[in-house]
Amino acid sequence: MPLPKLIVVLGTTACGKSGLGVELARRFDGEIVSADSRQVYRGLDLGTGKVTQAERMGVAHHMLDVVDPNQSYSVADFQRGAYDAIDAIRARGRTPFLVGGTGLYVRAVTEGFTFTDARPDPALRAQLERRTTAELYALYQARTGKTLAGGEEKNRHRLLRALEKLSAGAVETPPCPRYDCLLLGMTFPRELLCRRIDERLQRRIDDGMIEEVANLRANGARDLFLEGLGLEYRYILWYLTGRIPTLDALQDELGRAIKRFAKRQMVWFKKDRDVLWLDTAVDPLPQAVAATAEFLGRPSQF
Repeated sequence: MPLPKLIVVLGTTACGKSGLGVELARRFDGEIVSADSRQVYRGLDLGTGKVTQAERMGVAHHMLDVVDPNQSYSVADFQRGAYDAIDAIRARGRTPFLVGGTGLYVRAVTEGFTFTDARPDPALRAQLERRTTAELYALYQARTGKTLAGGEEKNRHRLLRALEKLSAGAVETPPCPRYDCLLLGMTFPRELLCRRIDERLQRRIDDGMIEEVANLRANGARDLFLEGLGLEYRYILWYLTGRIPTLDALQDELGRAIKRFAKRQMVWFKKDRDVLWLDTAVDPLPQAVAATAEFLGRPSQF
């Protein structure tokens, strides 16, 4: 039997994915499943760009605000929740849209990663932590015979976890896709994207993003948790604790970090040749609507 259909809107930060997803969902009687590794946390709103109730325009959103700060949350946890949300949307006779920029979360759903139940081994982790990332990658290659690329060979956390699983006897299994996916990509030329990042950062600071992080700390969010979130939460924490001395320095350092992150996102997404990259030199909505209508076998809703 043919796989059920899923429309995916992916791309770099500050490119308008959320707005496009809402517009598509409104036209195709859809609901949205967020694929963002930080928006799953309650209270992380401005710093993650979580869509407000007004911005949702009546479209139901899922996988937002599902866990409290300080709680661990894995890509396997996300995949289970996303599968449940997508299947429930389909059971209601509606169209599911997966929207987000966390590449690993997107691929876990679109490619159907298979996860093992291997638990972290503190003793083994302590031994592995003493090795450099290059040494971990060499060990991974020796154990699996595989070569990684696109930055994955430098992803220390994933290398550590893979080696833990291999030591526990876990076997890497091939992915098992559950959905037939249309992948719509959003980004802008580098110079324009950088300008959009700077403008969005200024808006978020003006709207109270620094106060959001201060309130999270006051309400029990641990500094280690905030630092581990990266980008806005890490750099604002450093500003609040004096590591970054001025607001100007915060905006400069954080802005550059977000731009580096956007570049890494593009490296990740460009590895998938099935992405239809929308032309953002013009309004991308008509192109996205036409592609979605054709994919679903429905009349265009534009």
